[in-house]
Amino acid sequence: MKNKNIEKRAATVEAAQEESRMISGYAAVFDSDSEDLGGFTERIERGAFAEAIKVSDVRALFNHDNNMILARTASGTLRIYEDERGLKYEFEAPHTTAGNDVLQMIKRGDINQSSFGFTVEKDSWTKRDGTTYRTIKKVKQLYDVSPVTFPAYPEASVAVRKLEEINLEENRTFENDPATLEVKAALYFHQA
Repeated sequence: MKNKNIEKRAATVEAAQEESRMISGYAAVFDSDSEDLGGFTERIERGAFAEAIKVSDVRALFNHDNNMILARTASGTLRIYEDERGLKYEFEAPHTTAGNDVLQMIKRGDINQSSFGFTVEKDSWTKRDGTTYRTIKKVKQLYDVSPVTFPAYPEASVAVRKLEEINLEENRTFENDPATLEVKAALYFHQA
């Protein structure tokens, strides 16, 4: 994949119990300023990912490296959605060298932020107090969500989820969501 228009941004990751291999994070946080991206600061508007999520085959990668694939929406191993905070993703770390390494680095706290690769369909630019701001209003294509070493958005996160949190959330929030049931079925089938 050699698309020169792909932009990448970062956020935070989370970690937890020994038995859990579930990694979740925010690849992007709404209404939060990025670091200086080379002469401008960026924000992402709520709802910016809604359409892209529906049409994109998104990969979870480590540091945006195409050789370090961790999960994928097309295979049902990656779940991605917008909530009130931002672009949320979750997947079970694969039993591969990359998956084991990323899981260990998150648990140790060496990796605790995330990023995303994308192309923009609609944005706006303004200047305030001598600073140029870009607001991303609509993402055209979402390519990847990635636990990363250096994020563009300091608030974007990643962590390993505790099994208790996963069970509580599944029972409370996603109990009747067909997409979630499909992903859970695919994960359980894949583990068997």
